[in-house]
Amino acid sequence: MTAKQSAVKKYIVKLSDEERERLDTMIRTGKHRARQLVKARILLKADASEAGEGWSDGQIAVALDTSVDTVARTRQQLVEEGIEVALTHKHSPASARKRIFDGAAEAKLVALACSNPPKGRVRWTLKLLEEAVVELNIVDRASDNTIGRTLKKTHSGRTSRSNGSSHRTPMPIS
Repeated sequence: MTAKQSAVKKYIVKLSDEERERLDTMIRTGKHRARQLVKARILLKADASEAGEGWSDGQIAVALDTSVDTVARTRQQLVEEGIEVALTHKHSPASARKRIFDGAAEAKLVALACSNPPKGRVRWTLKLLEEAVVELNIVDRASDNTIGRTLKKTHSGRTSRSNGSSHRTPMPIS
């Protein structure tokens, strides 16, 4: 056993009847995100209010195919902050980069990509779009990779094979 598995549980989970019923219902209906369902199962297995001891972190991690750290963190969140926080995934704004293209800038990029290409060019390339968005002050800086990812989200533009309308379904051959 590792030190994490054999350590004394610092955060003891004791669910009320209402909380237990809510978690059971959540798992039975299955209309929630997978991460939320795993956390609900963790809390039910860790529950020490019924029949004495709940499962250990190691047992829960093996049974639910997750990490011991996830189990420990979920226990801690329940005890310190409540069931709502334990079940929801909180997105840390510091963990992700700020988006370069917001809605308005993205719309301008799509409009630019749909416009006629520069003189002497047949179509827009990602490099040409990269230079154009900076020249036109749409954004301060952007890589061709970012522009490609942004345009990939839309199904229109000269760089796309489709104009965004629905695809035609082939007629059956008789």
